Amino acid sequence: MLIEQPPLLYRLLFPEAIWRIKRKKRKVVYLTFDDGPIPDITPWVLDLLDTYGVKATFFLVGDNVRRSPHLFEEIKRRGHSWGNHTMHHLQGFKVTSLRYMRDITEADMLIGSPLFRPPHGIMRWSQAAALKNHYNIVMYDLVTRDYSKKLQPQQVLENVKRYTRNGSIIVFHDSLKAEKNLRYALPRAIEWLKAMGYEFHTIPME
Repeated sequence: MLIEQPPLLYRLLFPEAIWRIKRKKRKVVYLTFDDGPIPDITPWVLDLLDTYGVKATFFLVGDNVRRSPHLFEEIKRRGHSWGNHTMHHLQGFKVTSLRYMRDITEADMLIGSPLFRPPHGIMRWSQAAALKNHYNIVMYDLVTRDYSKKLQPQQVLENVKRYTRNGSIIVFHDSLKAEKNLRYALPRAIEWLKAMGYEFHTIPME
């Protein structure tokens, strides 16, 4: 549970971040996809979302946008929102803050979004303090762990069923490492969430 649903203490470390968006009168979830866009997975995700009439938010790696600008345009054309996920998928703790901020700025030149999510949900306090002046930092309420080689596809789906609640920001990955689990879990998760009465909203770009 410490991975799938971040504990309160960890959330309190970054009070400037958005972890969950609660709705009082409606059951709403926010599907998000990290690490794309890539030709192998992102088109399938976009088509699947169209099939179910679902809109989502994509946190894009700048270098992937540079390689596949047409996929970025497809994400926008199909009515999804999008955010910055750094240029080279850097972890804030592993590089200097100067390099980290430069990497984000480089990605911003391609992505142009007020939304930012740190790769792996990891950054330094000083980085978060600097980022909040320019971005809405979007974290998560539920990580499906679709990327994990230790989990079977059914377990990824079970994470969605176990930890989703009203206002959950749910993380999937349109990446090769997540492909097997994603292709099984995503359509079944959407069907289950719809059956439970959830609506799907994008994270506002404002």
